[in-house]
Amino acid sequence: MSAANSIQGPAIFLAQFVRPRPPFDTLDGLCHWAAGLGYRGVQVPAWESPRLIDLARAAESPAYCDDWRALLESHGLVVTELNAALAGQIMGIHPAYAAAFQPFYPVGLDDRARVEWATAQLTLTLRAAANLGTKCVPTLSGGLAWPFAYPWPQRPAGLVDEAFRELARRWRPLLDLARDLGLTLGFELHPGSDLFDGHTWERFLAEVGDHPAAGLNYDPSHFLLQQLDYLEFIRLYGPRIRGFHVKDAEFRPDGRGGVYGGYEGWVGRAGRFRSLGDGQVDFKRVFTLLTEAGYRSWAVLEWECAVKSPDQGAREGAPFIARHLIEATSVAFDDFAGGHSDDALSRRLLGLDP
Repeated sequence: MSAANSIQGPAIFLAQFVRPRPPFDTLDGLCHWAAGLGYRGVQVPAWESPRLIDLARAAESPAYCDDWRALLESHGLVVTELNAALAGQIMGIHPAYAAAFQPFYPVGLDDRARVEWATAQLTLTLRAAANLGTKCVPTLSGGLAWPFAYPWPQRPAGLVDEAFRELARRWRPLLDLARDLGLTLGFELHPGSDLFDGHTWERFLAEVGDHPAAGLNYDPSHFLLQQLDYLEFIRLYGPRIRGFHVKDAEFRPDGRGGVYGGYEGWVGRAGRFRSLGDGQVDFKRVFTLLTEAGYRSWAVLEWECAVKSPDQGAREGAPFIARHLIEATSVAFDDFAGGHSDDALSRRLLGLDP
């Protein structure tokens, strides 16, 4: 299917499949496995450096990137994006979450040092992505205000404004770098981050002056679990969508639990992620609306399921995505009945001229 008139795919995000055993412990093994399941592209987690990619070398050496891409091409694959979600989350951590996020950053860093470390990692990722020829770096925003999402006790006036001003200050140099490199940062709107819905996205976009490098990585599963209209979201923000995680979810509230989950594990929650086709996301409409919005980049499986194994989810994911790809039409279905038209004819048909 032509990339010029269709969303590209299927592709797979490798993060959830890295394991300490073959074939999941090397890039070559993962690529062989993914290609055998029918995938055409891979999204690579930037934090798996140097196991999957040497980020520092990729940022500095086009020759290294050529050799790295050649390995993918030997399996019939291309790189869709480098994903920088973990470094992005470290750009803003409330002290209440510092210990929980400790595995994502070096030990012993205070807030200032964490942001400096994350900025350096994101800088390497952006430069590597440019050398690899990709266009978008999916990431998370971090969450300074997340502990105050539910206003009890009442939030002090100006608290959220200050959080978003600080978040914008931290991200603006990276947005500038992305712009200069011809890239977009694709923020995945994700609970736990300060950017998690349309309101927070618009607030951030205003703080960064509608920056052209501020884009979205669209994932309908996070919206369904919030009970946000994930289809209307595409209509509202389609031009900013630069990446697409194909991930399913379901929301089945009962007399005991709803959106907040009751501190249950994923299996026991009313809202939980599912493998493709097992949840409630209307992917026919999602692919249709993204196609209509002009999205022509990759459809990337992100597998997270509370029930089904990753092996089965990955096997079923490639044909599922392939079935939903739409080759956008370049002609109207009733062109056969059309005729010559000009201004004079239009005026006669409207009864404006005798």
